[in-house]
Amino acid sequence: MKTLIAGGGIGGITAALCLAKSGHSVEVFEQAPEFGEIGAGIQLSPNCSRVLHYLGLEQALKRCAFLPEGTEFRDWKNGRVISARPLGDTVVSQYGNPYYHIHRGDLLRVLVDAATSQSGIRLHTNTRVTGHVDHGDSIEVQTNGSSHTGDLLVGADGIHSVIRAGIWGEARPTFTGNVAWRALVPTDRLPEGAVRPMSTAWWGPHKHFVHYYVRGGTLINCVCVVEKEGWEVESWTEPGEYDELKSDFRGWHQDIQMLIDNADRDSLFKWALFDRPPMPAWGQGRITLLGDACHPTLPFMAQGAAMAIEDGAVLAGCLDRNEEVTAALKRYEDLRRDRTAGIQRGSRRNATMFHLSGIKAWLRNRAVGSASGRAMEGLFAYDALKAAENG
Repeated sequence: MKTLIAGGGIGGITAALCLAKSGHSVEVFEQAPEFGEIGAGIQLSPNCSRVLHYLGLEQALKRCAFLPEGTEFRDWKNGRVISARPLGDTVVSQYGNPYYHIHRGDLLRVLVDAATSQSGIRLHTNTRVTGHVDHGDSIEVQTNGSSHTGDLLVGADGIHSVIRAGIWGEARPTFTGNVAWRALVPTDRLPEGAVRPMSTAWWGPHKHFVHYYVRGGTLINCVCVVEKEGWEVESWTEPGEYDELKSDFRGWHQDIQMLIDNADRDSLFKWALFDRPPMPAWGQGRITLLGDACHPTLPFMAQGAAMAIEDGAVLAGCLDRNEEVTAALKRYEDLRRDRTAGIQRGSRRNATMFHLSGIKAWLRNRAVGSASGRAMEGLFAYDALKAAENG
């Protein structure tokens, strides 16, 4: 069986690796001149590191990732710990796989290196999928004036997916009223031990600030979300101004000021956060979607990339267990739709919960400990490698 994948990001390459491991032939089409991830840090919880370890990537990940000791929520002004949970060895003992922090570029490099060494995978760069035709017994895609034929097409081409638009038309997202900042802070600019080896989220009225180590602890990734109107550019490559970020978090704890003051100005970007509702259907015939192409997720549960990685494993499992392509793709979609929709809805709820103030914030702080524990169990225990046989 030959699979054509539009999009060479984290989801697309992971799907290619899962399919090749099952003996499938795969071609991946990436429109950029080279494989590379825009953005900075990413969190890989056990539900997706399970898939990456299955692909034989454990040692490569450990060479460039960071293993946090725990996760914690803090008060924006006084720094008081609202809630904390262990990660590290505790997560490995409970779920069998670790929790990583990693730079997006590092993760994609690990995936592409593995794909390059696979005889069943062909990687194309500078190749944009411009159209597709489902012939009933095969699928054909057009790319830069040439065509390629396979048994199925996977649209892993991101939030502005050409494949999704070709099936369902253009969708109009809704601006959430939130603008996100991202920045990297070189660790050697800070006093030793100034930032704990945790995933830390600071909650405050109408905004929040998240930071954690990446690249083996040499960098600190910061994601800072602010409720504001009047700027609605949905792009990860829009430069941000230091003075605006500093103003947005004026009055926040001194640790936040330290991180902002020492951020690499060239790494400072901002993007408007748009929301898209869960799709009632993803694919048609021999075409399906994966990752942000079908379930783009707000960054308030740190599960966007994890869902795309899970998708790749479940897709491969369904194709292994059903010789008829369209039936396998329908099963894949049915197995994934509710879980990914739940993550989308949960991320939307967190966008509100993180920014509460007054009595509502006080009530949230009292309840968050037990609630976060239940949420983690539901996320981390999921096994995408067995979903197709158990679902």
